[in-house]
Amino acid sequence: MHYSTEEKVKMLEEWKRSGKKAWRYAQEKGLIPQTFCRWARQEREKGTGFVEVAARAVVPVLTGREIVIEKGDIRLRLPLDIRCNELRTVVEALGAAV
Repeated sequence: MHYSTEEKVKMLEEWKRSGKKAWRYAQEKGLIPQTFCRWARQEREKGTGFVEVAARAVVPVLTGREIVIEKGDIRLRLPLDIRCNELRTVVEALGAAV
């Protein structure tokens, strides 16, 4: 079966939250363990994933069709349908600017 990038990311995130070994998680979900482990390895090698942001430092607010994030004098307006790679680019740019 072919999985979209979004489906793979969702499964990888669920696996990480589960605290289970990748092999066990894949078996329980009916996935081919070797394939799932390859996805996990590729994610690590690419350095993809989400950046954790402390809740007290940034408070996102949903307004209509966007997310507004304010920190200090910086205000970001992001569409609700922003893609992971686009959000990563924004976060990386902010890291370089701070």
